[in-house]
Amino acid sequence: MNDTNTAAAPERRNLGLLVAAQSLGGASPPIIISLGGLVGQQLSSNPSATTLPVSLYQLGLALSTLPAAWLMHRMGRRITYVVGAMMGALSGAIAAQGIAQSSFEMFCIGTALAGFYAACVQSYRFAAADAAGGDSARQAQAISRIMIGGLIAAIIGPQVVIWTRDSLPATPFAGSFYSQAVLALLALPFVALLHLPRAQTKVVAGEARPLSEIVRTPKFIVAASAGVVSYGLMSFLMTAAPMAMVGCGHTVGEAALGIQWHVLSMFVPSFFTGRLINRFGNRAITSLGLVMIGAAGVLALLGLDLFHFWGALILLGVGWNFGFIGATSLVTECYRPPERAKVQALNDFLVFGTVAIASFGSGQLLHTVGWNGINTGMLPLVAVVLVLLGLQSRKLRDASN
Repeated sequence: MNDTNTAAAPERRNLGLLVAAQSLGGASPPIIISLGGLVGQQLSSNPSATTLPVSLYQLGLALSTLPAAWLMHRMGRRITYVVGAMMGALSGAIAAQGIAQSSFEMFCIGTALAGFYAACVQSYRFAAADAAGGDSARQAQAISRIMIGGLIAAIIGPQVVIWTRDSLPATPFAGSFYSQAVLALLALPFVALLHLPRAQTKVVAGEARPLSEIVRTPKFIVAASAGVVSYGLMSFLMTAAPMAMVGCGHTVGEAALGIQWHVLSMFVPSFFTGRLINRFGNRAITSLGLVMIGAAGVLALLGLDLFHFWGALILLGVGWNFGFIGATSLVTECYRPPERAKVQALNDFLVFGTVAIASFGSGQLLHTVGWNGINTGMLPLVAVVLVLLGLQSRKLRDASN
């Protein structure tokens, strides 16, 4: 009993530090996403480039997953996370200076650099799973707990925007990006105190399979597909929904309230998602999440009233939570200890690369095919992944009999 408590103490400590770091680091994206377009309108002479800062942030996140994984492999997670937080502080300062100097290019550099910090923050969920050891039940609980930090971040980020956007009257919005830098600096002590397990690359290097072999395994294909579809569709629809709502005659305030409900629904289920996975299995909860994402699309197709938009956004948020946490849990089953860094990095590259593409293309696709066309087009993607999950679950049941 005492040995168990002694072993669990570092795990609880690391988890608490990661939740705190997630709460602070996860507050940066809401600042960039909510203000990036407004600052783009203010600084750019080209109307079509106004959302470029947000798209570059998403692209920076996708492209940073592999370099961040390399640093984790070479120097460990703690040092990489410290570098990430410092990069987050630098990116906020550069973006704020871009506003102060009326330089659209400098502002874009700042938001793009923020992508590296975001890649580190996104990997906190895998760090929590690794710290939980090989127990799949504890891993699912740890991943779910980290997402609670996302709920706190979803509150901190918008409040920082409200409190600081006009704090420097001569340079509107610059105060919010200086605050983004401060949040990253506040996260530094938490990540610096982490004591996370190192990958066993030197001890069991001979057991590591080539990445090309791992990506062809059915487990990885299903896990990555579930993560890509869950996060990609959520990001795509969340980005398009406010524009669609305003285009259908709803107010900007109503659109903002819908996004607020959506964000809350994304993270509130994290209080119990881990327990649901432990009880029903990660494939069942991932499938439930995808079904809810599909249901969001169906509800959106039934009408254009406020109820249809808000209801779809709430379903989309809960579906993302179940689908993404479940898919993350599935990824942890795809690798051996010496393989985890490269597999986790590839998974996040695929997921956030898709999000970056969605960020660049959502506005154009909304203009081309409309809100109904977007929701109709997402249903086949959901169906394909559900079929893959069903076939894999059936195969595992047959193997256990």
